[in-house]
Amino acid sequence: MTAAELAELGKSLGLDAVGAAPAGPYTETERHIRERNERGLFAGMRFTMAQPEVSCHPETLLPGARTVVSATLCYYTLSAHAGMGEARARAKTPKESLRSAGSSTGSDEGTLSRYTWSDRYAELREKLDALGRRLGGSYRVLVDANQHVDREAAFRAGLGFYGKNTLLITPRHGSWVVLGTLVTDAALEAAAPLGTDCGSCTLCIEACPTGALEEPGTLDANRCLSYWTQAPAAIPAEYREAIGASLYGCDICQDVCPWNRGVEKRRAGERPPAGAEPTVSLVDWLEADGAELIERYDRLYVPRNDPRYLRRNALVAAGNVGGAEHRPLLERFGTGEDELLREHAEWSLARLAERGE
Repeated sequence: MTAAELAELGKSLGLDAVGAAPAGPYTETERHIRERNERGLFAGMRFTMAQPEVSCHPETLLPGARTVVSATLCYYTLSAHAGMGEARARAKTPKESLRSAGSSTGSDEGTLSRYTWSDRYAELREKLDALGRRLGGSYRVLVDANQHVDREAAFRAGLGFYGKNTLLITPRHGSWVVLGTLVTDAALEAAAPLGTDCGSCTLCIEACPTGALEEPGTLDANRCLSYWTQAPAAIPAEYREAIGASLYGCDICQDVCPWNRGVEKRRAGERPPAGAEPTVSLVDWLEADGAELIERYDRLYVPRNDPRYLRRNALVAAGNVGGAEHRPLLERFGTGEDELLREHAEWSLARLAERGE
């Protein structure tokens, strides 16, 4: 099958981009992972970095593997906060203005990173499975899987290039895509890498409020807000204000990326899937039954499936954007037995006091 035929087949199945590369080791990626792990840049993250001897060797993921097929699915949709990206991109002093972008005090709204509004990974998994059946032979689908570095596969398949924010940037949809992989024993025409890069642009580096991208193309997870909303530990006090209203993830480096600007017009007719959640109630996250909360947000990675970490995030957001109406709830957590939640609640109460709430 030629590259053009593969692209057309992928399009017929609802995929935004599809490409192929030979199934072979990602030698340089494996070296980078080991080096950054030695430097402690991954903090407590494991995922594909935990076993590079597996995740960087797609040729071992399927007996007789010949080809790695990569696919993208754009998850960008408009919402009540659709203008936020443009507002951030136009900011004259990104590092300062992004600390409070999209947030206002006295609000019960917490925000979720755009890719989590709905489970696009599940949709991508189904489409790749359909692609595998159409190609025939043996295949294995890997979507959001620790066993494979999907960004490197997509880069080799010519679907995008590595941005200075470490994300894969595609020509048509920027970095607003989820990635998936199909390892197959079918022979497919390989694509060539794009040969594109970020040039002299450093907007994402300048915009990151914690300096997590000071080394272009390398993320220091120890300073990454997205990491701390998913970490099984207390959020460092020096990063809590920068989190703003975010309950999970961080889109700042994507919001300011020039490659992501055109997608707002191209996706203007795309509405969020049914049940999509751009924002959620802080009170709901703090008061909902823990087991029910975890079940409702099974699309999120929550350490040990422990709802305490979602509540921790809601407590920080309440301190940043909440008002006097949140004080009774914060006081309840501030006098509770859970040390993690008590300490974050105390911090948030102090934030409210600073604003006279």
